[in-house]
Amino acid sequence: QVQLVESGGGLVQAGGSLRLSCAASGRTFSGVDMGWFRQAPGKEREFVASISWSWSGGTKTYYADLVKGRFTISRDNAKSTVYLQMNSLKPEDTAVYYCAAKIGTGAYDYWGQGTQVTVSS
Repeated sequence: QVQLVESGGGLVQAGGSLRLSCAASGRTFSGVDMGWFRQAPGKEREFVASISWSWSGGTKTYYADLVKGRFTISRDNAKSTVYLQMNSLKPEDTAVYYCAAKIGTGAYDYWGQGTQVTVSS
């Protein structure tokens, strides 16, 4: 079982930056792939970014085209925390952002409660 708690959301003007954090607990962070998703009002939840676990230390990151070049996902395994640095924010980035975790292949098994990000124009 993995518990996830997001933080760092808030209100920011267009062009600004925010850093989201997601603290994991309940089991070792080893072997856990992490992702960020978001859901805007009236829309389905969509993938934002993910970062894999690697026993050798070399992680892989993936980004949705809409955020590529603006958002950066990273993880601190010693703190069991994953981050999402969001720069050059746009009003269309407004959404509830969710942290998710999965162990092995397949779907994400664990989800946080979400943190609201609002970008004003």
